[in-house]
Amino acid sequence: MTRVAVLGATGAVGQRFIQLLSEHPEFDIAALTASSSSAGKPYHEAAKWRVDTPIPEAVRDVEVVETDPDAIPNDVDLVFSSLPSSVAERVEHGFCEAGYVVSSNSSNERAAEDVPLVIPEVNAEHLDLIEVQRDNRGWDGALVKNPNCSTITMVPTLAALTDFGLERVHVSTLQAVSGAGYSGVTSMEILDNVIPYIGGEEEKMETESRKLLGEFDGSEIRWHDVDVSASCNRVATLDGHLENVWAELSENPTIADIYEAFEAYPSQELHSAPDPLIETFDEPDRPQPRLDRFLGDGMAVAAGGVQETPAGIQYNCLAHNTIRGAAGASVLNGELLARDGWL
Repeated sequence: MTRVAVLGATGAVGQRFIQLLSEHPEFDIAALTASSSSAGKPYHEAAKWRVDTPIPEAVRDVEVVETDPDAIPNDVDLVFSSLPSSVAERVEHGFCEAGYVVSSNSSNERAAEDVPLVIPEVNAEHLDLIEVQRDNRGWDGALVKNPNCSTITMVPTLAALTDFGLERVHVSTLQAVSGAGYSGVTSMEILDNVIPYIGGEEEKMETESRKLLGEFDGSEIRWHDVDVSASCNRVATLDGHLENVWAELSENPTIADIYEAFEAYPSQELHSAPDPLIETFDEPDRPQPRLDRFLGDGMAVAAGGVQETPAGIQYNCLAHNTIRGAAGASVLNGELLARDGWL
């Protein structure tokens, strides 16, 4: 078993980490960290549990410690980070310098030249950038990121279309309130409403997509030259980001070709990887968040409503934003790191 720690274990994404890791066959939770106000308390007191399953008995009475490399056991092999980016940019480097491999959901450094940004089914080979990172920074550990929750919903479907000559992408998102954190959007803001702005979200989709679809040449990632433009909107669903995508392609595939490409796109042989990765629907009104966000235990991407338009092939895609789009993505990256010998 690989011994792991969770940084920021009391927050919304941290709680998802606990849920996913508590019965994981490959990982054993050895330490939970949080702010100084929570340190020293048993986990069930430090965390206001809000996940849709009971708090796991195995961690209920575990003492929360400070988020510091010296506070966790030396035999921890892998650290999962769900820290706010303002904290992560200070703290994560300390863990990497101390020799820990960090699989992080935090947004800081996703675009950094020597930080792998990874979706295992899309660009597992980008982990080789770790060698460049270690040379550049003098670390024994490593820092690996998963992308933003809206990006991770769309990019697997784009990866399935690259053989058709991906040239330009337009996307409009309908993002669940859980993506803003428990206190991120008040009921008075979102009920009977749609908020047509999410700070920084559009830029993340437009840049992270190109890095994920790029190629590693042995020294750097050569970003894909596809143009991506995004409009991001907060809607009154609890979980599950639904996205309307228009993809302009140099070739002219049929609707049947698009569905076949989605359905044939390969998964990974990892514990948390869904098979198939992309589940498709012929119905024009699917996927829907309430019906389809838990496909593949919340790790699959759903796609449907494919049609031809003057702006290119249009389709809808959906993923669970706090499972596939956050904690589950980091856990999957951790499984890839373990399998490929990076720990």
